[in-house]
Amino acid sequence: MNMLTNVVNFLNDYMWGYILIVLLIGLGLYFSIRTKFVQFRYFGEMFRVLTDKSTISADGKRGISSFQAFTISTASRVGTGNLAGVASAIAAGGPGAVFWMWLIALLGGASSFMESTLAQIFKVKDKDGYRGGPAYYMEKGLNKRWMGILFAIVITFCYGLIFNSVQANTISIAMEEGFGASRTVVGIILAVLTAIIIFGGLKRIANVTQILVPVMAVLYIILAIFVLLQHIPEIPSMFKLIFDHAFGVRQFVGGGVGAAIMMGIKRGLFSNEAGMGSAPNAAATAAVTHPVKQGLIQTLGVFTDTMMICTATAFMILLSGTYTKGPNGPEGISLTQAALETHVGSWAALFVAIAIFLFAFSSVIGNYYYGETNIEFIKNSKVALFIYRLAVIAMVIFGSIVEFGVVWSLADLFMGIMAIINLIAVTMLAKVALAALKDYKAQRKAGKDPVFYSDSLPGVTGADAWDKKPQSVRKAQ
Repeated sequence: MNMLTNVVNFLNDYMWGYILIVLLIGLGLYFSIRTKFVQFRYFGEMFRVLTDKSTISADGKRGISSFQAFTISTASRVGTGNLAGVASAIAAGGPGAVFWMWLIALLGGASSFMESTLAQIFKVKDKDGYRGGPAYYMEKGLNKRWMGILFAIVITFCYGLIFNSVQANTISIAMEEGFGASRTVVGIILAVLTAIIIFGGLKRIANVTQILVPVMAVLYIILAIFVLLQHIPEIPSMFKLIFDHAFGVRQFVGGGVGAAIMMGIKRGLFSNEAGMGSAPNAAATAAVTHPVKQGLIQTLGVFTDTMMICTATAFMILLSGTYTKGPNGPEGISLTQAALETHVGSWAALFVAIAIFLFAFSSVIGNYYYGETNIEFIKNSKVALFIYRLAVIAMVIFGSIVEFGVVWSLADLFMGIMAIINLIAVTMLAKVALAALKDYKAQRKAGKDPVFYSDSLPGVTGADAWDKKPQSVRKAQ
């Protein structure tokens, strides 16, 4: 196990220290400029389309609502990364890591818009309504099925297996810290609950997540606000601490800035998933009248995740001072629990244990779906799907009992590979997403509720889930 960890850490250092820093920040800035900073200009529009209750798209196909698709992707985003991931970033990279988490979210909003819009354009119909994602737009948009299969394999392994072991690991540690529960017993209970839901299908996933996600997010933010109100005089100095450690001369000379950048980007991407290629799998399931609507909604998910929930965790940890206890101090979810205990008392460990269960368990559900839809891309096989479900359950148990560092290192590796493959494809298809945004903007300017058709974008093929433009519309134009 030590040899595996060393190899994985070496690959992670190279990939995150060089390749992904350039790709994530560089392409995030490129997409922001090309869309004229859609993540900021259309912020109000995001809330308008989120409340669109229609579950019937322009072609008359019924699917899950925009809000349900939003909660499925947010269920995966809002999880371990928000509580344990932020804590590990601060423990390893210092307070400056928080700034880089913010930056990757603000720039990543444009990347998220591009990938989720593409997922909607190139989605396909299935028994539940629709499915899609990077594998689908690689095949239908780029005509590179081999690339789609490669991505489908990586995301299935990454999300369905590795990331779910991370979620289970965090739940079991939190339960052990908060209630003294056996991690093995916790793993078995999680496995049973996971089996009940994943054998129930997508609609059950949507129904569960649309209840859990808003409740758990609101409760956690309320607690964070309570803590901040207790420490209002200290907030200015906390912001100064973050920026000093992100850009300070002393940190630069000592290598602290590099650690802050790497950990901030790693944990920021793990949490908000902008550009990684995961959220588009949920975005494609929504029945909307125009692809850009879901692109905007998924961008809102990035902000919800990082700028609200991750920031809430970071502030509570920084204000507590528990992150300064050195290499032998608490890490991951234990650090978050220790920070909250400092603020509100010993009952905080119990609260965090319950909160992380809700956060992380909803992520297990969302992660599972990403694997399922990509297995169906490779081959629609009931046997393969059944084996995958058993593997997910096994990895939930494995993650519950294995050491903290092992599962996080594996998660970083596969997350990075996923992001590289997806960002290459999104860059190659950027002009398609930009054309869709132009079409949406023109219709909104004309006072219309934007509607998309398979032939709305001249020269673009593969949008087979969308009907062709009716003759009456052609004449009107």
